[in-house]
Amino acid sequence: MKTKQINETSKFLSYVLRHEPHAIGLQLDSEGWGNIDSLIAGAAKEGLILDLTLIQAVVSSSDKRRFSISDDGLRIRAVQGHSTPTVSLQHIEKAPPDFLYHGTATRFLESIHQQGLIAGARHYVHLSHDIPSAIAVGQRHGIPVVLKIEALRMHQQGFKFFQAENGVWLTEHVPLIFLHENQPYPP
Repeated sequence: MKTKQINETSKFLSYVLRHEPHAIGLQLDSEGWGNIDSLIAGAAKEGLILDLTLIQAVVSSSDKRRFSISDDGLRIRAVQGHSTPTVSLQHIEKAPPDFLYHGTATRFLESIHQQGLIAGARHYVHLSHDIPSAIAVGQRHGIPVVLKIEALRMHQQGFKFFQAENGVWLTEHVPLIFLHENQPYPP
């Protein structure tokens, strides 16, 4: 399988499994699971040819483990990053490490300085466990900046943290008082 085909399929799966399942007539349950056969049929109606082998290749080759296939092999879901209101993954609350990191771009800093980190269209703010991962996230949006989050102190003050299946940390909001800005990283 070609890398380009896997990357394009991964982007498509992110779009429909996180944000717009109805764009292809796919129904997701509250935990984000959708029927793989329905996904394949819906994609075909939009001119995208998928099959189980390609979907499995995308799931297994994703270094960020964005997707999960159910134990019975019949359903698929995105493990985090949802904006669709029909999905409300139930993550187990977990105490975070002392610090977590948020990768963003310099162009978003003004807004962040006004309101802290907010989930926006997503259900949660996404946080990384290390700086290199945060840089990679920030690079997708422009000149990357890494924000250091006092996660354990937040948790001790009553903020809830969760960890998705792929290791991404989630919280609803990070107030400014817990943010520390690092210098922009060269692209």
